Amino acid sequence: MFLVPVALTLYILVVSIQWLDGLIPVAIPGLGLLIILVGITLFGYLGSTLLVKPFFDLMEELLIKVPFVNLIYTSIKDLIGAFVGDKKKFNIAVIITMDNDPGVYKLGFITQSDLSNIGLPGKVAVYCPHSYNFSGNLFIVSQENVKIIDHVSSADFMKFVVSGGVSGLPTKEDLEAIVEGKSLANPRP
Repeated sequence: MFLVPVALTLYILVVSIQWLDGLIPVAIPGLGLLIILVGITLFGYLGSTLLVKPFFDLMEELLIKVPFVNLIYTSIKDLIGAFVGDKKKFNIAVIITMDNDPGVYKLGFITQSDLSNIGLPGKVAVYCPHSYNFSGNLFIVSQENVKIIDHVSSADFMKFVVSGGVSGLPTKEDLEAIVEGKSLANPRP
């Protein structure tokens, strides 16, 4: 119970580091990874300066104009932006009641709190990740069927959902608090 998770975590880290290090073929182990990290840091710094930012903006405009490349680029950019940056999307954990069975709940995160612009006023978009997987489902539900979970961190809630409920919320009080969460009609103060 203790050794397997530790061993698998270490194995995945070692294989990932070796793979990254191998992207730049150099004779010294670790130098490829160091070059990648310095390069990413340098590009990030240059991308935020006023001198280079117009160049990156122009490059982004060109990527967006190419049909298939646009789909790939914007999808990856939005996915990364959902987890990091100023516009994080997985920060409001919720429990939703499904209309077809009010005794069954789904756990997820609000990704859009107002869908009036697509003709669905009073509806919200809730992303429900699958357990032990990076995929998930997006449900459009009435706001009154959504309860905000504001007393559990988004990271713990995601861990709870992705682990299939095995980890993240270990006590009975935490689970009862989820069911008693606040409604969108009365959002957190």
